[in-house]
Amino acid sequence: MGFFMGLILGIAVGLAIIVGLVKSENARSKRRSELATIVAAFSKMTVEDSRKIFTPEYYPSWLLNWLNVHLTKIWPYVNEAASELIKASVEPVLEQYRPAILSSLKFSKFTLGAVAPQFTGVSIIENGENGITMELEMNWDGNPSIILDIKTRVGLALPVQVKDIGFTGVFRLIFKPLVDEFPCFGAVCCSLKQKKNMDFTLKLIGGDISTIPGLYGAIEGTIRDAIEDSIMWPARKVIPILPGDYSDLELKPVGILEVKLVQAKELTNKDIIGKSDPFAVLYVRPLPDRMKTSKTINNDLNPIWNEHFEFVVEDASTQHLVVKVYDDEGLQGSELIGCAQVLLRDLQPGKVKDVWLKLVKDLEVQRDNKNRGQVQLELLYCPSGMENGFTNPFTQDFSMTSLEKVFKSGVNGIEFHENEKAAIQKKREVIIRGVLSVTVISAEDLPAVDLMGKADPYVVLTMKKSDIRNKTRVVNECLNPVWNQTFDFVVEDGLHDMLILEVWDHDTFGKDYMGRCILTLTRVILEGEYKECFQLDEAKSGKLNLHLKWMPQPIYRDT
Repeated sequence: MGFFMGLILGIAVGLAIIVGLVKSENARSKRRSELATIVAAFSKMTVEDSRKIFTPEYYPSWLLNWLNVHLTKIWPYVNEAASELIKASVEPVLEQYRPAILSSLKFSKFTLGAVAPQFTGVSIIENGENGITMELEMNWDGNPSIILDIKTRVGLALPVQVKDIGFTGVFRLIFKPLVDEFPCFGAVCCSLKQKKNMDFTLKLIGGDISTIPGLYGAIEGTIRDAIEDSIMWPARKVIPILPGDYSDLELKPVGILEVKLVQAKELTNKDIIGKSDPFAVLYVRPLPDRMKTSKTINNDLNPIWNEHFEFVVEDASTQHLVVKVYDDEGLQGSELIGCAQVLLRDLQPGKVKDVWLKLVKDLEVQRDNKNRGQVQLELLYCPSGMENGFTNPFTQDFSMTSLEKVFKSGVNGIEFHENEKAAIQKKREVIIRGVLSVTVISAEDLPAVDLMGKADPYVVLTMKKSDIRNKTRVVNECLNPVWNQTFDFVVEDGLHDMLILEVWDHDTFGKDYMGRCILTLTRVILEGEYKECFQLDEAKSGKLNLHLKWMPQPIYRDT
């Protein structure tokens, strides 16, 4: 973990030293003369001039090589200056993620080594009106001297060396705000935007770490979690350059993403006998305390979860929601079925989006033609401070999901007097209660399941949470039946219930399954009424025409 934080601090310190070197360079060569001219111009720059200097045309091809050469020259000084600072800043993060089998996890030795990183690419991104973002692609096959002083719960001290480090990634430097004085920006915000490759090995000094079961994996996981939490974007390190308040650059929540994991269909079967037992893991940032896990649905390649999760969002423009579906193998661990992601910038704030995502083997692979199944999500992103036009009958002390707030709350709320606050102790959640009216109009192009090429279809309607059922009449020998039957369901909790419609073929001595539709109630609650033709799942063909109406009766229940 420490060497990656060292890279960030080393880059920042290195850039600062390079600027100093440039100022002191004389005009003995054409190249140094050009750099000195640029530095001299800094003192006369306006904000607009400073924006121009960060455009790609200001970067001649030799500048990247010049940066690598001079970073190599000053690397010993960067190493010496940064080592103690890194130890002091990284050890608390390691302690935060220290596994339970250890009583202490600290550095006994830390140096970055003699090998400087090499920059292989640079790009410039405009950051609105008052900032510039620089992204530096970097390779590092380092030889740092990093020794962890580890103590177990039984008092055993273990010196563990971190070695054979290889790293490729992209660092993000944000220069903000732009100002009219040297060096033309007030602060630098540093972060690791992307890990393309990160390898290292752990060696127990004077012994074999593999002789202690679980120790290697626990330490390796701690290092990777600490890196993810402390320097992976949107986490960042803000380095003030000029006096000022740069709190707007610090990492902070900007909104809440609410996710309803509805269902999956046509999942790849990972079991030899029977079917997979799928569950899903969802996250915006892959930190242990922020990852959400669904329940496991046994022996089902078309699982229905209908579970709600909330995630904190720190940067809606760059972050994404990741969904990974696994097959639960019990004591043998879990096997990945497939994964998918949704870019948060594609979501319209305050509006529920229903999406079907195709599962792929790896998020880094751009093309994956194998069918691994699909997963359905309902997504709602609510930025902090978003006005939605509803009145909040409670203070912010009461617990409501973001989706519930869309229906029944405003952001600012009502100010309660102290005596009113003291009188209300229980949490309260909004219950969207009402009557759901479902008209099953007709079906089209149903698959033939009888020997004579026909079917005798009927529809079974089920509210999943209450398990209330109704069914239509049977239409004999027809693949395009018309029912026009209406059914009313009293729904106690509309946001957390769903409607399942299954089409069956009636036989004298049984029935044949033809397909199904699964609907959450979010849309009908928001719109009040709608008609739509739904494709049948688990069927070769077929559509179901429905008309849904919602008559709300919201109540509030103490929890």
